[in-house]
Amino acid sequence: MNTPSNNQLNPGDDAVPGTPGTGEDICDACKGTGKLQNGSHCPNCGGTGIVTEGIGGG
Repeated sequence: MNTPSNNQLNPGDDAVPGTPGTGEDICDACKGTGKLQNGSHCPNCGGTGIVTEGIGGG
């Protein structure tokens, strides 16, 4: 699995990786594989299988 670079923001990310109050989660679109069912690169996570999401709630 690839890891996102520090300043890369993919469509499925809530924030840039490393932003306080965020954490990594498995991409819902590709289920963490980095590829869609048809074998193409997942655009939601940029092929990493990981998205950055806000944690906590309110």
